[in-house]
Amino acid sequence: MKRNKNIILTLICGVAVFSSCNKFLDEEPDMRTDINTVEKVAQLVGSAYPGYDYLAMSETYSDNAVDKGPNVGHNNEPFVSLYNWKDIVDDGTNTPTQYWKTCYEAINNANQALAAIEEYHMGAEANPYKGEAMIARAYSHFMLVTFFAQAYEIGKANSSPGIPYILKPETDVLPKYERGTVASVYENIQKDLEEGITLLEGGVWQVPKYHFTPAAAHLFASRFFLFKGDWDKVIAHANLAVPNGAYLTYLRPWNTTLRNYTSEEFRTELTKADKNYNILLANTYSTYQRSNVGGNPRFGFGTAIFNGVYNKTTACGAPFYNKGLRWSDNNYTTYVFKEYFYYTNVAAGIGYPYIMQPLFIADEGLMNRAEAYIQKGDFTNALKDLNEFVSVRVVNYNSTTHAVTAEKSKTYFNVSDDKDALLKTVLQFKQIGWLCEGMRWFDILRHRIPVVHNHIDVSGAETFETLSPEDPRRVFQIPQESTLAGIELNPR
Repeated sequence: MKRNKNIILTLICGVAVFSSCNKFLDEEPDMRTDINTVEKVAQLVGSAYPGYDYLAMSETYSDNAVDKGPNVGHNNEPFVSLYNWKDIVDDGTNTPTQYWKTCYEAINNANQALAAIEEYHMGAEANPYKGEAMIARAYSHFMLVTFFAQAYEIGKANSSPGIPYILKPETDVLPKYERGTVASVYENIQKDLEEGITLLEGGVWQVPKYHFTPAAAHLFASRFFLFKGDWDKVIAHANLAVPNGAYLTYLRPWNTTLRNYTSEEFRTELTKADKNYNILLANTYSTYQRSNVGGNPRFGFGTAIFNGVYNKTTACGAPFYNKGLRWSDNNYTTYVFKEYFYYTNVAAGIGYPYIMQPLFIADEGLMNRAEAYIQKGDFTNALKDLNEFVSVRVVNYNSTTHAVTAEKSKTYFNVSDDKDALLKTVLQFKQIGWLCEGMRWFDILRHRIPVVHNHIDVSGAETFETLSPEDPRRVFQIPQESTLAGIELNPR
């Protein structure tokens, strides 16, 4: 079977115009090797993951970013437009268009692998890679529907437009695509995810942390069902993501091992594949570290967030330990990411910047489970999970002094309802725990949290703008060239 250049990449990704699509796909069909063995399928599935990250999008759009003022930092795009919730036509680094394209490239590779397995009747030996391809396909579609369609609402019809769900390689000339609905996209994601998980056992991966192993698939499932509001499935999958559902030794050891690292050791070690807490890693082309949390943007991680969120005393009665620091006026770094530069010409000093991005860490499974317990009214188990999270985040942790309780949370957040207080506690712990890692936007969508951005003019006057849950700008705009494939843009 020859791998045909996918039309959805031409029309949705604009591969005929732009040059950033996967190098493997840039080869002409007659130059490609037939994907006719299990080994070749396994290699192909390894490219079924997005090659660019969503960090600039999700962080700059969220309440983790502030305007530091006209005299601080750079005003480079796309950060200015992202902070102001404006549509971006450009397809360059850190843009929504780039992320849209890389997800469909990943989907195309997954579909090519699945088609090869079927065509060559590879049988049970290929099952783990078939399962991986299905889950990888589900993941990219999930990320696309999360960013480019209205947020899923639990118990609602979710009949608003979704995104095209592509189930096979395309060979037709100028096909048309339909977005379906958010509900139909979720149905397809769930089908791929649940079937794929059943096929993973027995898979052998050279570096498992770069693949949807059973652990990574169950963590993804816990996130997906959290969005869907199926609390029992969240708990079940979170329990299967680590042995016996026991998370303590799989959490990032902030107040022990990580605390003893130098800053350089910290950013080198945190995203390594040999760490228990890293469940799925992606090697992504990215300038996020240099442009945002390692750079000096006007709109980004500033003093108001560093002091008012990152180092703030939490509902447990103490702040969380972190490695964040100020390296110039109003500019901060979390040191979570380290850029690796791949030289294509050492003499000329040119090449490509990459970061190793954790797509799933064990900490998320614990917090997903805690939220599901809260939603079910099982506060006892929720508090166990919350306190386990605190135990690795607070310096000189004391199980009595730093215990999370419903009463403490109600007092801290000035609310009267136990459930409301504990949900706010989960959201606070996650915002601080994964600041600058792109996770906050998911909670903003799920909980319909308004986002407030400040704006400082040249005179120093400060105004504020709110992105409400109903604001259409909360949905990123689909690339303009997608209209050639019959895909309608999001309303504005």
